[in-house]
Amino acid sequence: MKISNHSLNELVWQFSQDYLQAYQDRFQHLPITQKDEDWSSPCEQGVHEEDFSLWQPIKMAQVLTFDNVEAALEVKLHADIKDYFTTIYSDSLDASCVEGDLSLLFAWSEKDFARLQENIIGHILMKTKLKQKLTIFFALTDDDDHIISLDNDTGSVWVEKVGREPHKKIAETLAEFMSQLTPRIPPTSIENAQ
Repeated sequence: MKISNHSLNELVWQFSQDYLQAYQDRFQHLPITQKDEDWSSPCEQGVHEEDFSLWQPIKMAQVLTFDNVEAALEVKLHADIKDYFTTIYSDSLDASCVEGDLSLLFAWSEKDFARLQENIIGHILMKTKLKQKLTIFFALTDDDDHIISLDNDTGSVWVEKVGREPHKKIAETLAEFMSQLTPRIPPTSIENAQ
């Protein structure tokens, strides 16, 4: 069964809400992140102690695109990766799947979306230089050398070692991959870890 991009947007949003609920169930408050005046976000929902902000994922209100990236690199990015990165603003969300633990990457703000685009451009240029299949990363694994990426031609999801060809297919589509995830909440929140 083919899952539409509309469903992918819904799956991304639903996972973010499941994560938020699981976090609140464990700690009785919103997730916490280190405050950074240079990187403010519409996700921030108030101050938690002096150096931390409470935050939650929010749907993007404005339309962000990858048109500039596609024009600069003369490449068409897969619709799924564009939908994934333009659904919500969020800090990274930890998750678990059959393959192990990972952190889903998102833009924290419009300013961070520009930085994300720069990182994707760097990744594409590296892949081109190495004459490798074009992939776009969207998650990090607990192993610093491995990322989760989307095959730009097929839309399938792979594990790849940074600088290498993808080596393990883990889903046919990004929507299928998102539907397999469960939120992974840290054992302690930031204030308990201090």
